[in-house]
Amino acid sequence: MKDELVRGTAWNGGIRVFAARTTELVSELQRRHGTFPTATAALGRAATAAAMMGVMLKGNEKLTVQVKGDGPLGQIVIDANAAGEVRGYVDHPQVHLASNNQGKLDVAGAVGRNGYLHVIKDLGLKETYTGSVPIISGELGEDFTLYFAESEQSPSAVGLGVLVDTDGTVLHAGGFIVQVMPGLSEEQLVRLERAIAGMPHVTALLDQGETPESLLHFLVGEDLTIYQTIEPVFKCKCTRERFEKALITLGQKEIRSLIEEDGKAELHCHFCNEKYLFDADDLEALYRLADRN
Repeated sequence: MKDELVRGTAWNGGIRVFAARTTELVSELQRRHGTFPTATAALGRAATAAAMMGVMLKGNEKLTVQVKGDGPLGQIVIDANAAGEVRGYVDHPQVHLASNNQGKLDVAGAVGRNGYLHVIKDLGLKETYTGSVPIISGELGEDFTLYFAESEQSPSAVGLGVLVDTDGTVLHAGGFIVQVMPGLSEEQLVRLERAIAGMPHVTALLDQGETPESLLHFLVGEDLTIYQTIEPVFKCKCTRERFEKALITLGQKEIRSLIEEDGKAELHCHFCNEKYLFDADDLEALYRLADRN
């Protein structure tokens, strides 16, 4: 079943809603980075949230999510854009902890309960927008909820889930974001809070065959209008040409050192884990180009 992300409104525009199935996306991240189960869950939750936040943007706008906790995972970094394209990595992918006291993957222990969640938005202006909030749980759903409330002044509820099999494969991944718009009545707000509190876990619903749209029906009932449906996908923008340009900017002295000391250069993209090898002949050609720049 393909991944899917939906965006819409409910209750006569009183709330904005987003929901996603990101199983294939998270599986691709797991495959590329060789993440262990707890790292997979943390990376997958962050990627799912970023994918939904990306479709809140327009045109060529994009954002970067950075989760910098004090746990053994180190930093989680996710890029996403309005087209549903996502890439990301975690500093220490081979982190796996014992289950927490609920018998679930200990994402909070891996992320850490101290640190910051940063969201950097490139809206095509001279300067980027950055919003930051302290990590309050490390489970990430609560942390993104705080981000929306404090940095965007948008009361929201965020649910994120990644179910990993005993062999490390991703069985299900997905999430939802519900945002309260001005004018929502107190009665509706109470109804929404009760629905969120009583909702089964995202991955349990996905395991039962529910879709992103039907996830939202659990929260808002039938009064739901879907405006956009896209497939979130992994996509990295790294190319050999980009790394060639990076080597050229080092200048002749550094390129000559690479040739004489190593006879080659291997460059690595953190986001997709691809490696680009430049042998001595490649470096000589880049050396000559650097001479003209």
